[in-house]
Amino acid sequence: MRTDGFERASALLPGDIRQAAQALPERVKASAEEFRLRAGSPPSLLGREGERRLAPRPVTPGDLDALLVSATRASAHTALESVASGFVTVRGGCRVGLCGVVSESEGRVMTIRRLTSAALRIPREALGCADGLFPALTRGGFEDTLLLSPPGGGKTTLLRELIRRLSEQMRVSLLDERGEVAGVWEGTPEFDLGPRTDVLTGADKCSGAAMLLRSMNPELLAMDEITSPEDLEAATLAAGCGVKLLASAHALGPEDMRRRGLYVRLLELGIFRRFVIIRPGPSGREYELREAKA
Repeated sequence: MRTDGFERASALLPGDIRQAAQALPERVKASAEEFRLRAGSPPSLLGREGERRLAPRPVTPGDLDALLVSATRASAHTALESVASGFVTVRGGCRVGLCGVVSESEGRVMTIRRLTSAALRIPREALGCADGLFPALTRGGFEDTLLLSPPGGGKTTLLRELIRRLSEQMRVSLLDERGEVAGVWEGTPEFDLGPRTDVLTGADKCSGAAMLLRSMNPELLAMDEITSPEDLEAATLAAGCGVKLLASAHALGPEDMRRRGLYVRLLELGIFRRFVIIRPGPSGREYELREAKA
């Protein structure tokens, strides 16, 4: 398996932590999913084999600042002022999740003043990972499909590969709100999304869906992570225009979705005809295709 994503992500790490990461065996790199830096604790790597320590020394606040500077190419102070969302996405689809002391105004997080933890997600392009799923998913024509797994469960990787495969058959518009799916850099996606995929990066899902439906005439609209009422509105808008949908959500399966009001509403609307449940397996991710109940 390729380790390009690992190399891109590890290059953002500070000094000795980066060196420790890059010295790991290739098999460990190939299954790595996330770097974790927590102030006062040793840095670690999360992968298929669990979480392993990268260095014996504890992470310092300076390490966290250095990671943010490397990711944003700005001073730590300037960068912190722009991360009210709690994450930054950088070249190659790497996402850095941030935790720390926040400043609020009128109930809204305005900025993070001091970092205490960072989670550096390793982007993965797994060409061919959907080969076993794809024939069943497209038999009789592609239907609106929702990918389900807990956070970090492989939704974005599978979404990216399905977009690539489906774009060989359909005009695909990707609404890449966080920039993780396509990894667009200077106008060009760094991941292979197939021959007929148009990418809109940075727009919120609701306004972005309207833009793509008006301007690109898609046959399929793809989006990552439905997490808010506005995201649900975007999916409803696309479904009402006769466009096929491919999206993802945080859940173990359709039954688990009923624990959250937003997803209960999503199920009630009946937008998605099929679910793909992603689970860890002995040799990688496993996919279960399930038809929605009428």
